[in-house]
Amino acid sequence: MERLNDFLRKGFKNMLINKFDVLADRLINMRRLADMPKVGEKSGSFSSYDRQSYYDEKTEKYMNWAANNDGSGIIRKENEESVVVELNGPGVIWRVWSAKPEEGNINFYFDGENTPSYSRPFKKFFEQLTDDISPAGFPSLAPKLSGGYNSFFPVPFEKSIKVTFSEGWGEYYHFTYSLYPEEILPSFEELTSKDGLKVMAEIDRTLYNRGDQFSPDCQTKEIILTQGKQIVFDTETSGALTYLGIQLDQEKYSEEEIRTLLREALVTIYWDQQETPSVCAPLGDFFGSAPGYNLFRTLPLGMTEKRLYANWYMPYSNGAKIELIYTGSDVITILFNYKVEELQKDQADECLRFHAKWHNGDFQQLDRKDFEEGQGQRWPDWPLLLTRGAGRFCGTHMHIRNKWTQPENSSKTWWYGHWDDKTIDWWWGEGDEKFFVDDEKFPSTFGTGSEDYIGYAWAAEPPFALFDSAFAAQSLMPIDGNGHTSVIRLQVCDNVPFSEGFEAFIEKYKPDEWGDNNHCIYEVTPFWYQERNTTDSYRIPQIDECIKNIK
Repeated sequence: MERLNDFLRKGFKNMLINKFDVLADRLINMRRLADMPKVGEKSGSFSSYDRQSYYDEKTEKYMNWAANNDGSGIIRKENEESVVVELNGPGVIWRVWSAKPEEGNINFYFDGENTPSYSRPFKKFFEQLTDDISPAGFPSLAPKLSGGYNSFFPVPFEKSIKVTFSEGWGEYYHFTYSLYPEEILPSFEELTSKDGLKVMAEIDRTLYNRGDQFSPDCQTKEIILTQGKQIVFDTETSGALTYLGIQLDQEKYSEEEIRTLLREALVTIYWDQQETPSVCAPLGDFFGSAPGYNLFRTLPLGMTEKRLYANWYMPYSNGAKIELIYTGSDVITILFNYKVEELQKDQADECLRFHAKWHNGDFQQLDRKDFEEGQGQRWPDWPLLLTRGAGRFCGTHMHIRNKWTQPENSSKTWWYGHWDDKTIDWWWGEGDEKFFVDDEKFPSTFGTGSEDYIGYAWAAEPPFALFDSAFAAQSLMPIDGNGHTSVIRLQVCDNVPFSEGFEAFIEKYKPDEWGDNNHCIYEVTPFWYQERNTTDSYRIPQIDECIKNIK
């Protein structure tokens, strides 16, 4: 980030400095996540979800909620074009995703234009944004993840934007956006100019260099883990934790010992001397992967050969306490790394507090009958996060234990065949993400599939690839898909602000037990920020819950 700021200060002498800095700040500055949402700030998405799903205001019922023809939904047809986005600004489209972009054009109409000032084949939009750059000129901003095309190259607009597709554009799309009523933003034309592309190249390099932010000014403590609670950090002052790390001697301990440790040790964090922890998760899940030690790097979280790291910005006004709760029988030695930045109490009072809570399906106050297969109007929704108050949703880690008995018959292709010609219907996902902000009846984010939300496509099949990127990773999946999957999606620039409350769901079509001795278990750790002096409703899990599904 310092390198980018230096570049901005030295490279430009006009008002574009501040405009470009706004976009850079929101793309890579973790401190932004602790800002209280401003009046009128909003995020959401447009996608090709099946329009048969809707909320009937007369009956107050959710209709056709499991409809799954997610490839071609649009807002409307306009002449020969399909309208897929309509927004009033100022704002930014942060993420564009597709599973099958083709040669039909994507068209951007800015500020009421009658003719699009940007029009390009949809597939080329991901591969070569303009003719002035080389193909795949921004690999960290526009990664292809196991079949999924992603672009985090921002598309800012001042008054309005309309996005359309021309015939032959392909199938499946997401556009994730934020609206900022008080923000001064560069135009898309400025951003794709020579000077703007220099800035974006610097951001792309910053995202490439993402990862472990351990530095000489980090503090290190040796911790000998034995059964019970152990306080590893405790202060009564104000400040902000900006880095947490865990180092394990991987030569000293076996893979199974480490795998067990990362689930048998819970990390709990208390802000401002509150009695309820704001963070409670198994150690591995808190750092973004499970079960076991699986290498990956994102901007906020990761596991490298040296250590587990978390780069969240975590302010506090009246103290902070970090505990490790360990129930294992082995004695394990770790190195605990952390960094604290000075933050005055009055400044910390204005900040949101970081939260992360592991659970395996906590419906809290919701009526479970509404979510039961066969009779529930909300099936197949499964809760990722339910919370009240103001804050920001910043993504989730998901561990899926998806195991099945191998079919007796051999398939014609690959492991289990394709499409309708399969020896077993193994796929755990296909679940649309649905985010309800401030008690809205229909979600302002309605996706097209679990893997689409993460950023890949086609269930990653074949060949069940592993991948990582700045904002998404699949760090664990068996080569045949039969076993444990670990995926993570972090929403930094495209975080979802809320003022009254937030409910996030993802569809889960398979029950916990399916077929003949087959299992599909979801376990998640959502990450979010919440206003100071409030608590969430998630309980501290029993350790038996945490370890029973990691074998």
